[in-house]
Amino acid sequence: MPPLPGRPAGAPASTGDAVHRAAAPAASPGSATARVSPAGGETRFFGAPVSRNEDPRLLTGRALFVDDVELPGMLHAALLRSPHAHARIAGIDAAAARARPGVVAVFTAADLGDYWQPGPLLVPPPPTIPGLEFHQRTQVPLARDVVRHVGEPVALVIAESRYLAEDAAGEIEVEYEPLPVVADLEAALQPGAPLVHADLGHNVAARVHQRKGDYAAAKGRAAHVIRRRYSYEHGLSAPMETRGVVAQWDGKADKLTVWDTTQAPVAIRNGLAAMLGLSERQVRVIAPFIGGGFGPKIMMFYPEEVLIPWAALQLDQPVKWIEDRLEHFFATTHERGQIHEAELALDAEGRILGIQDRFLHDTGAYDPYGLTVPINSQCTLLNVYDVPHYDSAFTAVFTNRTLVTPYRGAGRQHGIFVIERLLDAAARELGIDRAEIRRRNLIRPDAFPYDNRIIYQDFAPLVYDSGDYEPILDKALDAIGYAQFLREEQPRARAEGRHLGIGIVCYVEGTGIGPYEGARVHVQNSGKVSVATGIGTQGQGHYTAFAQIVADQCGVDLRDVEVVTGDTDQFAWGAGTFASRGAVVAGNAVQQAALVVRQKILRAAAEHFECAEADLVIADGQVSILGVPGHAIRLGALAQLANPMRGAVQPGTEPGLEATQYFGPASGATASGVHAMIVEVDPLTMAVSIRRYVVVHDCGTVINPLILAGQIHGGVAQGIGNAFFEKIAYDAEGQILNASFADYLLPTALDVPRMQLEHTVTPSPLNPMGVKGAGEAGAIPVGPLFAQAVEDALDLPARGVEIREIPLSPCRLWELASGAS
Repeated sequence: MPPLPGRPAGAPASTGDAVHRAAAPAASPGSATARVSPAGGETRFFGAPVSRNEDPRLLTGRALFVDDVELPGMLHAALLRSPHAHARIAGIDAAAARARPGVVAVFTAADLGDYWQPGPLLVPPPPTIPGLEFHQRTQVPLARDVVRHVGEPVALVIAESRYLAEDAAGEIEVEYEPLPVVADLEAALQPGAPLVHADLGHNVAARVHQRKGDYAAAKGRAAHVIRRRYSYEHGLSAPMETRGVVAQWDGKADKLTVWDTTQAPVAIRNGLAAMLGLSERQVRVIAPFIGGGFGPKIMMFYPEEVLIPWAALQLDQPVKWIEDRLEHFFATTHERGQIHEAELALDAEGRILGIQDRFLHDTGAYDPYGLTVPINSQCTLLNVYDVPHYDSAFTAVFTNRTLVTPYRGAGRQHGIFVIERLLDAAARELGIDRAEIRRRNLIRPDAFPYDNRIIYQDFAPLVYDSGDYEPILDKALDAIGYAQFLREEQPRARAEGRHLGIGIVCYVEGTGIGPYEGARVHVQNSGKVSVATGIGTQGQGHYTAFAQIVADQCGVDLRDVEVVTGDTDQFAWGAGTFASRGAVVAGNAVQQAALVVRQKILRAAAEHFECAEADLVIADGQVSILGVPGHAIRLGALAQLANPMRGAVQPGTEPGLEATQYFGPASGATASGVHAMIVEVDPLTMAVSIRRYVVVHDCGTVINPLILAGQIHGGVAQGIGNAFFEKIAYDAEGQILNASFADYLLPTALDVPRMQLEHTVTPSPLNPMGVKGAGEAGAIPVGPLFAQAVEDALDLPARGVEIREIPLSPCRLWELASGAS
């Protein structure tokens, strides 16, 4: 970050220093000003709002997406999916489909032989949680005996075109024997409820109980106990680009190449190699540009990811499958469904003594992603507050619904919704201002690292690494004009018959979890620098942020750094892009590799000039001797010297200016922030207009403020959708009632407001760059913020109504308001 007024260059940022506002202009590479990097020394690019390297390709249509892959002789796939939420398969007759001209093959579960296996458990439950109960049931490539949710694949059709494949799929006759359906969380736990997995004997997927302190004793001392029931319903990710897989077997090269819209290409490669009986060298997985990942694309293995490579091997022809929009509603994982029964115990001054939460989590028909989502909910409920006593237990439940896995926020929304809504209720009961009750309970800055004494999703104790929350709250209150709104603006609007309301909520975001990522940095003979890493990219700006890190260390222009992500032939190891970990984990691996390359550059140049390394300067693509004009060598020439083709070298010499490094944090870094907004509600239509929106965020050291702003803008847009538009509606038979964009609403540009963004910086001590993640921060707190502001606009609590559910809609808001006493 740039030095601030009154601070010496290189001094660390103090809490509360604003380092970026949304209006900061984008800088061109050549105009980036000098600043101090986390590694020390002046830098032109790290911390600067430079425009993205990848944008010209994206904006001119030159970026490769999976559906852009066209190969000679390519076949196309379609899947026949179950129309039933729960049914026994009595028989399948595919004769008519197989006889159809242009159809190459039809596969059912019986045709897969030993390849038919349940998928892997991607994330095992934390072994460090005492008494945890978990029942593993994972999805299969094609349903064999029973279908357990609408859209579960039953048959795979391969044809010369997608049209022919779809028509042939319609000719497959499946004899279904419908079974009783359980599509309701609470009903699934009742005695005699239909069983999603008959062999299990019940619908409990997991039970987890975590506690710290003694909540019962705290409750006994409490002056006030707030009890509420909250619900958060299913939604989907709705990316611009749906899922897709293309697979090609090259017999001469003895190699399978797979293009996949995955967030974890290395894991897909390893898994496919094992399943197909190939070596990892024989499988190349490429995750090209992806039009929105948001979490569901980290799920693996989807049936299509298992089937399409297998079919390409069987047929010795390339095969493509692209998910259509209707399929996306059923075939791509959902998130959100939870019901909470929560209590908040407080003293007479409104300070939290303890929290108890009992909740149900809908895992859908299978649980391949383990307990990541509900454990995130359980942990994130603690938020930025000092909670001395906590007792939380959840039951994950199998239902005949689409699978539930992480989606941007990954369960954190639920926890934040519960605690923030409880505090709103407590503020009213105690007669305390909404902002003040939050202020009284914030973790103090001298308490960090703050141990919450429960286990997080990464199997480690939930410890907040750093933070200073009160200045963030103050900045948000000032930016939104909180006091003035309540004192002047809202009374004036109400006198005019207008319904304006304000909301302010706090949140934390667990980011940057392990296990590790790696990176290779290489100076080419051309003088350009290449960077390769195993993570994929879905719009986070990796091509730019990683280039900024390397450009400064290697002394080259930002545009002379080539970044390759998501190609297992370019970099063979990595966990994937999820949990806001790209900059934290992969970014630090990139920096460490770049630092090693920098030292190699200095060593090679010192040998060339026969001078001390301290006398050298790396800048503008060359190494020169400080204060000696005309003595310089280009990096490309130095790279050639570092890779001699003849002669002898000293023992232990490594050729080239190249390094590979790995970074794995001891635990995740915790980002935090406050969102505030002012809304106006039309009481006749219940249309909600957002008049002002403020985000104050702390994600540690900022690599690129422009990219960070884009991440937060996108998250807020999705958060608004999750709060007021996007709700999957199921009937009692497990059928989705709104499986199209005509009925499933998404926010448009008219619904997403201009945002004012501000940042404070408390660097993370867990990684050398001090960064924290920010990918999910925009989405996490919008639900409770929206509920609070709308309640305030309509003065619902005064009429006996609270908003205790998300998502809302104009229709649902009308129903709630009409029920006011």
